[in-house]
Amino acid sequence: MENFCVRDIVNATNGRLLCGDENTAIINFATNSGKSEPGLMFAPIVGERVDGHKYIANAFECGASGTLTQNEAAVADIIDRWKSTGEAVKPVILVDDSVKAMQLTAREYESRLSLDKVGVTGSVGKTTTKEMIACALSGGLKVYKTAGNANSQVGVPVTIMNIKPDDEAAVIEMGMSEEGEMKRLAALLTLDAAVMTNIGVSHIEQLGSQENILAEKWHITDALKDGGFIFLNGDDVLLRERARLCRVSHDEVFGAEDTRRLTVYTFGHAKDCDYRAENIVTDGDGISFDAVHAGERLHVKLSVLGDHNVNNALVALAVAQHFGVDIQSAADELKGYTGVAMRQHVTKKDGITYIDDSYNASPDSMKAGLNVLCQMPASYRVAVLADMLELGENTKEYHRLVGEYAGKSKVDELVLYGELAKNIGYGAEQYIKNIRHFDTLDEIKSYLKNSLKPGTAVLFKGSRGMRLNEAADGILEA
Repeated sequence: MENFCVRDIVNATNGRLLCGDENTAIINFATNSGKSEPGLMFAPIVGERVDGHKYIANAFECGASGTLTQNEAAVADIIDRWKSTGEAVKPVILVDDSVKAMQLTAREYESRLSLDKVGVTGSVGKTTTKEMIACALSGGLKVYKTAGNANSQVGVPVTIMNIKPDDEAAVIEMGMSEEGEMKRLAALLTLDAAVMTNIGVSHIEQLGSQENILAEKWHITDALKDGGFIFLNGDDVLLRERARLCRVSHDEVFGAEDTRRLTVYTFGHAKDCDYRAENIVTDGDGISFDAVHAGERLHVKLSVLGDHNVNNALVALAVAQHFGVDIQSAADELKGYTGVAMRQHVTKKDGITYIDDSYNASPDSMKAGLNVLCQMPASYRVAVLADMLELGENTKEYHRLVGEYAGKSKVDELVLYGELAKNIGYGAEQYIKNIRHFDTLDEIKSYLKNSLKPGTAVLFKGSRGMRLNEAADGILEA
């Protein structure tokens, strides 16, 4: 935040300044006391196991310029010490809820900004799509994008408050894991465009069905301004149908009371997508295709593999075009995109190709990762796969289907980790002879170090909680 001070936070949150100078400049919030520094206001989060109020003193020791508090008693000793010792008194704001206070502050700051903003959501691929949209937009605009995957109830406010007045476009990743979360995020900002990558089964354990997941993610459109754009993956069955409904009956989708004029575009491989890919060619260095829209054709070359990245590039070009960026300049920027750490990040060492896609996993992203592995030029392909979490009552079947998919592809060997991953083996056993299951990451590292030969391509893929990245890092750093 620029030109923002304690007084602005007090007004935005309807909080009460317990002490300190209301004119103290604040540039953002910190939720980790150890990362507090001058210019940041500490926001103590109250969780199920940890109460951030215990770390307020540490936040000040690390340099925080102020703190929020939900509890006067939590700061009483600190304030008394300041007064008795003559130390500089720093701002302390009493609020009802730290997270809500961050969100209200972000909403106030966002209302002062003037730039194009696009929100990105979906079951899988949000971060990669966000990165590629930002890459394409940089062909003509100064762009701010969500750092990493800070797409939560805390991450989105921090992202908004990091936008500078001279930024010309912002790409904001927006995630959810339970009902109500997307609606709360949408209330924080006004979007010019919204992108939905797909509707899969991530978080189906909490939401119950893909239809419920779509209903929750659809709240991203609440943030669209009049005249805004919606970009939907036309290869996704649910989003394709939603696009059709939007065009047939605005009232059925948005309600008769919603008078906004919104335009829906689809992107994908299907022939009737508004932005579609044709003449797709894959080689060891990447993938190329023709992007077709409204009778115009543009040849695009990517330095990453995977058909899903073709769709990511299509929507990146679509957003760039609607934000006024020269489409050729956007395509030129996309050619330089090489991926994100732990998201199909390719490293070559000693004649072996490693694909680290270990950040997270769902059935759809597992298949996408396997596709990339099979597109790699290699004499032998190994898929190191771990459990997919939060898939609900059908989780064993989802794992079995991934195994069947791997078996019908060009995978030569499966290395499995986790109790659920055993079901991947059951699905693949009639197709793949070499299937091994290990109980520890150290066993996986030891096996791979001793068995991998030059010419091999290896994929690491599993839910974040399985920590499969440690196996990948252990081998690459050896």
